Amino acid sequence: MTDRSAQLHSLSIDRDEPEARSGISLITMLSLLVGAIIATAALMWFFVTPPAPAPAAAPVTTAITTTTTPSPAAPAAPAPRTSGLVASGYVVARRQATISAEITGRIRDVLVEEGTRVEVGQVLARLDDTRALIQLDLLQSQLNAASARIRSLDAQLAEARLVATRAADLAARNIGPQANVSATQAQVDSLTAQLAAARSDRAAAAVMLVSQQDLIERHIVRAPFAGIVIAKNAQVGEILSPASAGGGFTRTGVATLVDMDSLEIEVDVNEGQIGRVTPGQRVEARLDAYPDWRIPAHVEAIIPTADRARATIQVRVAFDERDDRILPDMAARVIFVE
Repeated sequence: MTDRSAQLHSLSIDRDEPEARSGISLITMLSLLVGAIIATAALMWFFVTPPAPAPAAAPVTTAITTTTTPSPAAPAAPAPRTSGLVASGYVVARRQATISAEITGRIRDVLVEEGTRVEVGQVLARLDDTRALIQLDLLQSQLNAASARIRSLDAQLAEARLVATRAADLAARNIGPQANVSATQAQVDSLTAQLAAARSDRAAAAVMLVSQQDLIERHIVRAPFAGIVIAKNAQVGEILSPASAGGGFTRTGVATLVDMDSLEIEVDVNEGQIGRVTPGQRVEARLDAYPDWRIPAHVEAIIPTADRARATIQVRVAFDERDDRILPDMAARVIFVE
């Protein structure tokens, strides 16, 4: 037990012993450690950082004087420049029409759709012409009857003239009475008048027949000019009338036709700037749908009147080239070129 107590006593810490020795040793060790870290960092910075580049020498410029012989070619013309005048407007068609019939009737056939290209005189639609054909047959029969009556009167007149001639011969020889001469001559005159009336009736019947044929032709709606159908305004079974009847099923037109060769731009120019615009002046047109496409054009006409409310004057701009991408009612911007 005594040895064990001695061993435990040797392991205990004496709180009364001065801490000077252990404190001095710890400070020394920390100082050495900090110094080593600083030295290591200095060595790494020295070896890793590249040396600064030497200042470059100023370049030496040598002036060389050369003599250029002027070219005999004519100087190039200055490129056209824009006048700075810009106007906005829309693409419009000079020839655009809503095609209709001249008579009122029920639509039997519609032969076009939107986007159809048509030629002059092409059939667009047909109206029901059943009653018109019946009337045509009646007029044809009346004409035939008038012709037959004329032939009958011709034969009667020829016979009456023979009778009148014989009566005149008998009266001249004092064989027949003079009254027979007067009666036969009156018969000839009556038949002559009837024949003239029959011929007039036949002429009238012929005119009425031609008129009815024209009426039947008006049941067919044709294109008045070449173009493209941009709207189909009626359907089969609807009533077509050149004048609106106020009903929901009455149409005033079959289709809307546009002549694409007549497209142009209408723009409004401020009154104060109209002096910078002249007929025939070059114009650069741009469509909002194709902003990078520069279309050559020119001033077609300046409308000789002003809009009092907006203080503008309308200018018509014609395209120098045609393209299928140019469509009616497109927004456009034009730049006038000097």
